[in-house]
This record gives sequence, structure tokens and C-alpha cells, in this order.
Amino acid sequence: MEHISKKLKGSEMELKITVTPAEYEKHLKKAAERISHRTAIKGFRKGHTPYEVIKREIGEMHIMNEALEDILQETFYKAVTEEKLDTIGMPKINMEKIAPGNDLVYTAVVALLPAVTLPKLDKIKVEHKAKPVTETDIDAVIENLTKMQATEVVKTGVSTAQDKVVIDMDLFVDKVPIEGGQAKDYQVYLSENQHIPGFNEHLVGVAKDEEKEFTVPFPKDYYNKTLAGKEGTFKVKVKEVYERQFPEVNDEFAKKVGQESVVKLRELLQHNLEHEAFHKADEVAEIEMFDALIDKSTFEEIPEVLIDAERKKMFYELKRDLERNGVSVEQYLADLKKSEEDIQKDFTEQATKRAKAALVSRQIAKEENLSVTDEELRAEVERMKKEYKDHPEYLENLTKAEVQDSVRTYMVNRKVIEFLKEKILTGRPEHTH
Repeated sequence: MEHISKKLKGSEMELKITVTPAEYEKHLKKAAERISHRTAIKGFRKGHTPYEVIKREIGEMHIMNEALEDILQETFYKAVTEEKLDTIGMPKINMEKIAPGNDLVYTAVVALLPAVTLPKLDKIKVEHKAKPVTETDIDAVIENLTKMQATEVVKTGVSTAQDKVVIDMDLFVDKVPIEGGQAKDYQVYLSENQHIPGFNEHLVGVAKDEEKEFTVPFPKDYYNKTLAGKEGTFKVKVKEVYERQFPEVNDEFAKKVGQESVVKLRELLQHNLEHEAFHKADEVAEIEMFDALIDKSTFEEIPEVLIDAERKKMFYELKRDLERNGVSVEQYLADLKKSEEDIQKDFTEQATKRAKAALVSRQIAKEENLSVTDEELRAEVERMKKEYKDHPEYLENLTKAEVQDSVRTYMVNRKVIEFLKEKILTGRPEHTH
């Protein structure tokens, strides 16, 4: 493997890396094996197809593309190590030549660690503000527990705000039926909040077999951007009304939820809510600590490739969140009338802040000699191997030096955060939960 380095402006370095077929052959073999596990080829059991057969049936270029990520990870890491570069963030890769049986050539633009001057840590103070747990908070949790234990009885009268109704529903916007807006036997608990404010109120006072049409506005921040801010017209038919009967909160109820008495139940809930409030306050404090440090630190020019890497991460996080809510990123972009590039540009300010936070964390680790020993790293990798024992692709990744380096970086960042909590947080109680 050969590489040529070239210094660029703005704390960036370009590496032009050439990998010979002999050097990447092992990755082709592994890639072909992965392909054989998921591809049925006549005459062979999955996972037992010889390399030459995979090459003939699937094509060597397909194998090359499958192996590419592993080739890039190994060779880029090797070049950076040989150059003794202090890099940060993900490299920007540009493939120049990729053809089976020939040298693979690519360039990687990588961000070099810019200098950071930190403020005096003893001059920065951030307050840890855990919300006190009240009896009202405990009552609210117990009320939710009674709802989980509720029995449902068909009623002949009209629904009240505590009942459940079962409906068939059709949704229209501007008299046009909305795809996915139809539901049969849809259950609505009238005492619980819906995604659409005002929806439940229209179903209070209805009776079995009643048909009703009503319009409610979707919130401007509604997760489905197709509907956000629009008026939705719902046509519903009531299939059934159920009265929900809630259990009395006594020691017998407490036993059903695993506690010997109401007193013990309330003690447990107090403990759990305090635990939750402590960790929420910790999360807020972490953000405030880094905001204060970024504000009072000075930075050399931040490499664009580092900011770009953070933008890409943020876009991936957005895409993942949208998919969890059943919205495609294509639909989201169409609704906003923006391209992926537009959205990533919108992320620039937050991406710059995230890049600065990573730089601050790294500088603190350096100045305070916060590091992770090989023994600590091995223990964490072993823990992760147990966690991912049913995911062979993750297990294989955990053996790679570059992946272990990422794990080490994460562990160092956690040590930095704990150090900062000890150093600049005030009002943080000892937490032994």
C-alpha cells in the first residue's frame, strides 16, 4: 500500500492511497463469504459457495463493492498511523479508481486537530437542577397504573371523558382521502392525549352506531409533515363504547403491581422518579457545561470536513427519526420544498457547535491526562461482544483496530464528562441509585 500526503488549507490533509489487488484480496474473500450467506446459488448451500462460483454468478465488481468499506477502513487507518496524524471526525472519501484486478486508488481528506485554548475550569460553574419529586407526581404515576389495571365493560349510554370508544375512521384533507388515514376498529382512550389536540373531545358524548364528521387542525410540528398545519376532516362510525372501571388504590392493588402495600409502592415510585429527575438534570447539565466551555474557548479554524461530517451525522439522525414515525425522508423534503443539501446547510450552525464540543472534550482529556487503558478497552469490547452476540457483523467489526479506536474515544469522552461534573457542576447530590 502506498500513500501520498498533501497539506490543505483550514487544518485539512489529503491522503492519496493506492491499494494493490494482493493487499485487498483478503477483503474480497470475506465479502464473497458474506454474499454467499444471503444469496441462494443452485447446487450450493448458503454460506458454502466457493469464491470462484460467487465471482462467476454475482460478478467481481459486486464483490468489490461489498468489500469496499472494509478496504477503506483498514488502509485509511494504516496511512494515518504511518503519518502520525492527529485526526478528528470522519474522512471525506473520493474514489478515483476501482476495478477488479487493478490497483484501487482513492483520496481521503481528513481534518487535523486544530488548536483549542480552554478557559480556566474553576471560573465556570453550572448548576445541577433536578426537579423535586412531589406527591402530585407520585399520584400521577399511580393513576397511570390504575389505567393499566382497568377493566372495560360495554355500555349502552353515551361516552364520557373516561371511556374508551372503538371507531371506524376515514381522514380527508381538502375533501381528498389521505393515504394511511383509514382505520377499522380503532381504539381511542378518551382520557389520554392524542397526537392531534381536540380529536378526543369530538368523541365525548357519542353512542354506539352513531356516525359523526368533524374537523380538527393538525399541529404545525406534527411528525407527519404531509399533514402538519393542515385541517383534517374525520368521518367516524362508533362501533362500541366501553366504560373503564379503575381499581381502588389499596394494599391489594399494590400487591398486583409487585409491592406489599401502598406505602411501599409510593416509596418505590419516589425513588424511581428521583432517579429519573437526577439523570434528566445530568443530561441538561452536560449540554450547559459544553455550551459554557465552547463560549469561553478559542479555536483555530475548524476544518470544513469536520463540520461536514457532523452535518451528515445529523441528517442520518433525522432520517432515522422520520422512519421511526413512518415518514420517508423523500416525503419530508418534498413537504419542505428543500433538497438534502439545503437541510444539511441548515444544520451548519449546530454541526459547528458539535464539532467544537468534540474538540473541547479532546483538549480536556489531553490536558488532564484522561485516558483509557488497554485493559479498560478490552473489558468494554468484551461487554459489547456479549451485547451483540446475536449480530455476527457487529462482532467482526469489534475486532478492527479503527472500531476499537472509536470505542476508546467514546470511553474517554465519558471520562471527560465525569471529570467536568466533579469540577464545574454545583448542587449535584451524591447519586447512589
